[in-house]
Amino acid sequence: MIFHAFFLALGQIGDRRFRKVLFLGIGLTFALLVAAYAGFLVLIQVLVGEEATLPLLGEVRWLNELLSVSSFFLMIVLSVFLMIPVASAITSMFLDEVAQAVEDRHYPSLPPVPKVPFWDALRDTVNFLGVLIGANLLAFILYALFPPAAMFIFWGLNGFLLGREYFTLAAMRRLGRQGAKDLRARYVGTLWAAGTLMAIPLSVPLLNLVIPILGAATFTHIYHRIAAREQRARPT
Repeated sequence: MIFHAFFLALGQIGDRRFRKVLFLGIGLTFALLVAAYAGFLVLIQVLVGEEATLPLLGEVRWLNELLSVSSFFLMIVLSVFLMIPVASAITSMFLDEVAQAVEDRHYPSLPPVPKVPFWDALRDTVNFLGVLIGANLLAFILYALFPPAAMFIFWGLNGFLLGREYFTLAAMRRLGRQGAKDLRARYVGTLWAAGTLMAIPLSVPLLNLVIPILGAATFTHIYHRIAAREQRARPT
């Protein structure tokens, strides 16, 4: 189910509407990474003074270093950690458009769905980002205690959280908030596996730029396949 859903999403890149959202998502993802990195440099200088020394960069003056070549490469390395919250934000912004493009091509018989109100979507995004950032900060304790397993802990934790969020957002369009939660609870293992397979490429610099939008499409397919399975399982 998971790999088939991913290849269906990958095969739709040629769709004009899907491609437009994909490229816009890549652009915004990169912009968010730059903004997050600029904030990182400012924070370093606030904490240590006007001049700080970092590996690869030497003395940091945030605006100059933000525009430097070495800074670009350091930002790419940091994207391994920054891309998880960025992916969450991008998905919340674009999932409705991506899901609609997927449904128009693969599930054309479905009735239209109302758009999620902006403030409801914003609330969900902020709430989930808080959980995501808090969980990853706490996970640094486990990284310190079990260094050889740190990357596996990172993938497992964020796979669980991303799978939970992506599926909930996809299912809410058709089932509402409570219906999405009830369905999610019955497929925790599948969603965790799918989220982990998404978290792994999110930790690969440059490749991680395209994953948020592909992930949104993949989880749309996963939702529809689970919904179809549930429908078949109901007594007639």
